[in-house]
Amino acid sequence: MSEIAGQTGLRGTPTAVVHESYSFACMRCGHGWEQSYEIEHHTDADGQEFVLYVADGRVVPSPLSRPNCHNCEGHVVRIMRAGQVSSVRGAGERRHSVPQAGPVEAPEVPVEGAQPKEPHHWHLSDLLHPFQRKAG
Repeated sequence: MSEIAGQTGLRGTPTAVVHESYSFACMRCGHGWEQSYEIEHHTDADGQEFVLYVADGRVVPSPLSRPNCHNCEGHVVRIMRAGQVSSVRGAGERRHSVPQAGPVEAPEVPVEGAQPKEPHHWHLSDLLHPFQRKAG
């Protein structure tokens, strides 16, 4: 089956229409995008079959022949199954809530018969105490 790209006249009635979607990623600039196509199957006056790729109502070249990046016009473009770009974008947009770092206060468990203690205020010397050497 041949392909006639860029045909802008009346397309006629297709014998079949197939819907395909692809994800694209430019290996030059990293730009990613997705595009859906209607692939119209036609028969010309000589009985030869050909297909037209239609995107957003316009006849476009086959995305499988020589795709180019919409961002940098590069021609090294990876073609993937549909949903690859949107799934990566969705993962990047989801933010996980991470608690801020800081001191953690554990609740004090009361002991029967014990007097409530005053909260201990730590000083640097308290923290360095285990590392101090005894002169001797």
